[in-house]
Amino acid sequence: MSVLDLAVVRGDATVREALEASVAMAQCAERSGYRRVWYAEHHNMASIASSATSVLIAHVAANTETIRLGSGGIMLPNHSPLTIAEQFGTLATLHPGRIDLGLGRAPGTDQVTMRALRRDPMSAESFPEDVLELQGFLGSESRIPGVKAIPGAGTNVPLYILGSSTFGAQLAAQLGLPYAFASHFAPEALTQAIQIYRGRFSPSEQADSPWAIAAVNVIVAPTEEEAAEELHHAKRSRIAALLAPGRRFSEAELDAVVDSPGGRQVASMMRYTAAGTPDTVSEYLEDFRAHADADELIVAPGSRSVEGRLQSLELLAEVAGLG
Repeated sequence: MSVLDLAVVRGDATVREALEASVAMAQCAERSGYRRVWYAEHHNMASIASSATSVLIAHVAANTETIRLGSGGIMLPNHSPLTIAEQFGTLATLHPGRIDLGLGRAPGTDQVTMRALRRDPMSAESFPEDVLELQGFLGSESRIPGVKAIPGAGTNVPLYILGSSTFGAQLAAQLGLPYAFASHFAPEALTQAIQIYRGRFSPSEQADSPWAIAAVNVIVAPTEEEAAEELHHAKRSRIAALLAPGRRFSEAELDAVVDSPGGRQVASMMRYTAAGTPDTVSEYLEDFRAHADADELIVAPGSRSVEGRLQSLELLAEVAGLG
């Protein structure tokens, strides 16, 4: 079991406080026995502070000792493969055996911000080739003669393909790489994607068998009532952040947004959410793991406060026997 930390900037909190919370969450995950913590590349989102993903990983790695850290994911079409190889090669050199590189092809932002990133609208089309180029830079043989990633070459940072549709599943299977599905916000294609991945997997130097990761939202509290209240607020916050980013609502205005067709659509994106006491959540996750046919679950804590997210990780680790 692993952790997806969205480096959430909540309410009146500052970005610095959100980044400090990410350190605290990674330290908690390390103490509690989780396998890894991943951070996602998002841009121009006031509620998420992990846009400079490799920089955040470096900071958290310097403040932890053993837990694996990585991207969930780096949106590769936003960057050159050489740049990412150098960044993650540096991380792997400084923190050997602890760095993962999850890769996605979406922009991680809106169309206007995508242009500000200087991203070519057609860049996603070359994603498979870019993954192979990146893999070459991190391995022993560059695919571009005369160009070497320094640092990077020979680090063999493990690659993971991320997805919310069947495209990533097919690519991960073809390349023989582990596959992580974003079921915490895109539940529709989960079972189909995992079936395609397992059915078409071709062994590679990195992996001789498929490894499927499924993401799920979690809120764990001492009582069902506390968990239900946190889930209520988590859904409302998600709806507001996606439908009207940066806007402050009165309770009545937010009620109207939540009850709108768009609000109901956003709420449905949280279909895979485990909320309740430790035993309730543990039972849900066992059923979800079987449903998803996943080798690993990556949980996204959804409580409002840092203390609530740490509590979720600690209570879940205890009932799951991770320590």
